[in-house]
Amino acid sequence: QVQLVESGGGLVQPGGSLRLSCAASGHTTFEAYGMGWFRQAPGKDREFVAAISRYGSTTYYADSVKGRFTISRDNAKKMMYLQMNTVKPEDTAVYYCGAAARPTLTLSRGGMDYWGKGTLVTVSS
Repeated sequence: QVQLVESGGGLVQPGGSLRLSCAASGHTTFEAYGMGWFRQAPGKDREFVAAISRYGSTTYYADSVKGRFTISRDNAKKMMYLQMNTVKPEDTAVYYCGAAARPTLTLSRGGMDYWGKGTLVTVSS
């Protein structure tokens, strides 16, 4: 079992920055899992944001965030991060982290093995 807890959400102005964190715990090896960030805006389906391979060597991004967001992980601390820069109002959503023991390239499909409960990001002036 893996427990995931997101933090770092809040209110940020357009053009600003925010860093989300995802803490993993449980009797498991963190680096056994590819990790991803997903988001769900009000009235919309959950969508893929970014994914990172088990040791951080490979990353994937949704086109909507490419060049603005950066995903990273620290296996020693069992942490994953999402640095959000130049945020836009359309980035407003609940952000979820997920873990899955399968190839990183497939993580964008969702269906993760484990999910956190989410953290709300609101981009507004």
